[in-house]
Amino acid sequence: MSKIKTYFNWSSGKDAALALYYLQQNDQYKVSKLVTSVNSYYNRVSMHGLRRAMLEKQTEALQLPLALIELPENTNMDIYNKIMAESTDALKNEGYTHAAFGDIFLEDLKAYRDNQLSKANLIGVYPLWKKNTKTIMQEFLNLGFKALIVCASAKYFDKDFVGKIITKELIASLPEEVDVCGENGEFHTFCFDGPIFKQKVDYKLGEKTYKEYPNPEVNNQDKCGFWYVDILPQ
Repeated sequence: MSKIKTYFNWSSGKDAALALYYLQQNDQYKVSKLVTSVNSYYNRVSMHGLRRAMLEKQTEALQLPLALIELPENTNMDIYNKIMAESTDALKNEGYTHAAFGDIFLEDLKAYRDNQLSKANLIGVYPLWKKNTKTIMQEFLNLGFKALIVCASAKYFDKDFVGKIITKELIASLPEEVDVCGENGEFHTFCFDGPIFKQKVDYKLGEKTYKEYPNPEVNNQDKCGFWYVDILPQ
């Protein structure tokens, strides 16, 4: 029986890495492409702030083809949806029938993804869906995956938190209100080693920066801040 042709919406972080691992262990799916959205102005992965060059080094180590979705510096939902629709239509024309994600429990996000995919007659696959986040993190570490914090909400963390490698001790020290996988956007990661990698991705830490964005929860009348660390080729 032929496997289902699937592309993976690759964020470069830990949840995506574990979800990809699950799919590669599953005889039903064949993941043959990674798809990542990047801010074309900054040349960085959206939200994570990872340099395009480091994303390419990472996917080379995964030995999977990478397709980039280029987003403008300033976008809105109309522009975003149009660009994403063009991308999904192109992937459908390449013979893909399923699109995989590393989402865990955000119901509204999954509903949005499934609605957009349905317009291109694509089906969403969510290997981590509704799994306990503590269990996910424990398995991630037990399997030998390695990741570091590249972005963190200033609401919970200071600049010393970004750049740290995820360990059991680090997870145990998280504030009680922070999800251990950062599923609510508390932090984002860069996965650089693990069982799905053909070799470790070498890197060095660069400059740490603070950025503020409009807070969507208060009608853009307030700002939410994030700390970033630049990840550079070794």
